[in-house]
Amino acid sequence: MNDRSESFEILPGAGASPVILHVPHSSRVVPESAREGIHLSDPELDRELDHITDAHTAEIAAAASAACAVTPWRFVNGLSRLVVDPERFPDEREEMTAVGMGAVYTHSTHRERLRPEGFDVRPLLDRYFHPYADAMTRAVEDRLEAAGRAVIIDVHSYPTEPLPYELHGAGHRPPICLGTDAFHTPAALLAAAERAFAGFGGTGLDSPFAGTYVPLKYYGKDDRVGALMVEIRRDTYMAEPGGSAGPGLAALAAALTELVDDLLP
Repeated sequence: MNDRSESFEILPGAGASPVILHVPHSSRVVPESAREGIHLSDPELDRELDHITDAHTAEIAAAASAACAVTPWRFVNGLSRLVVDPERFPDEREEMTAVGMGAVYTHSTHRERLRPEGFDVRPLLDRYFHPYADAMTRAVEDRLEAAGRAVIIDVHSYPTEPLPYELHGAGHRPPICLGTDAFHTPAALLAAAERAFAGFGGTGLDSPFAGTYVPLKYYGKDDRVGALMVEIRRDTYMAEPGGSAGPGLAALAAALTELVDDLLP
């Protein structure tokens, strides 16, 4: 499977690999059609992108993938999460809707108005969110058919200091936060991640961000789909906010490679 669209890219791995490295928040690209609905001035938008983008996570995933013994698949979002956030629930199940950051954000990281009151989110959901979700579902289906299982590893980052939008920002902020799901994160997957990222000053579970991403077709239904979210605190590898990457990036990529390699027989 090799799929490319204006909003995402699926980069093929080895046919026998069950692993999908999912990189949903690394891009700063906002198409003009989506930019028109955003209130912020260009400098304000740049500032917001500095804070909201998981900068350099696509590079971490790419470097890790290139070094793996068996190449994993990569699913990379080509658009900013300010267009749509593919990891949100598109309905009332999404807790971030409380701060205006559901599948389509109406407010910024600093809780400022991003889009106008009464903004119709449906065109953005139809054009970007649903096709992305469908493609991710197909990617998981392909791994189940080819390898008998699928393992989704989300590659994220988060700021050293909490931002106003965070619902659980008062919690522990370890160098590596591992987001888990009671159904989709088996003990062996979590243990492998804790080993791989042990050298960065500590790992923590589900704080300040919790949970994993699994396509709704499989969520809570099919335990052949494993999932883990790797949230990297940004001071471990980059200048904040939105700055250049440092030497920590290579070390993180090596740890991610170790994790992926550990998941194979």
